[in-house]
Amino acid sequence: MRAASGCNCGLMYSLPNLLTMFRIALVPLFALAFAVPGPSGKLAAFVIFVLAGVTDFFDGLAARRLKSYSDFGRMLDPIADKILVATALMMLVAGGAFDGYKLIPALVILCREILVSGLREFLAGVRVSVPVSSIAKLKTTIQMIAIGAMILGPSANRVVPGALAFAVVLLWVAAALTVYTGAVYFRAGLAHLDRKPRAEEGDGKQHHSAGEPA
Repeated sequence: MRAASGCNCGLMYSLPNLLTMFRIALVPLFALAFAVPGPSGKLAAFVIFVLAGVTDFFDGLAARRLKSYSDFGRMLDPIADKILVATALMMLVAGGAFDGYKLIPALVILCREILVSGLREFLAGVRVSVPVSSIAKLKTTIQMIAIGAMILGPSANRVVPGALAFAVVLLWVAAALTVYTGAVYFRAGLAHLDRKPRAEEGDGKQHHSAGEPA
């Protein structure tokens, strides 16, 4: 008789989850490419970053088309996004792309990711799911475009004049949306503070929905 392990390995290694795991595997390659001096390193880092962003789109698309949803995927997907964004921002800071006031939106985004990670862990403990809203998706798209342009650096301006200045504006917009979605998520967490004792009473309760994005 097969021992019950509580793990559905078929779903764990489904196409959407494999794409998410591939995105995580791209992060160290991105960091190594970014560390290579000269435009060639930044171009390679940009290509890897874009590839990772594309997998983020296609893992969600594959999950919807194949109706392949799993707790493992719901856990791993936001982790992969946060690892990618945090690594990119830290590499840009280390490379001098952010100075002075440009550091503010980067710090806001990083702090929000830490806050959301803690809240997500808490909400999972009280069995509350947090669906992704259109605003959160817009924030992610704007954020990825801004970071991608900043990874290219001066090369971005040669392709599209004024691209770097526009990227900074987009980063501020992303930071503003980050604050909004983070505040909504935090409010959802506060609303469920008193549910934790009741959620621990039994295993048969269904997950609640906070109804707002992360």
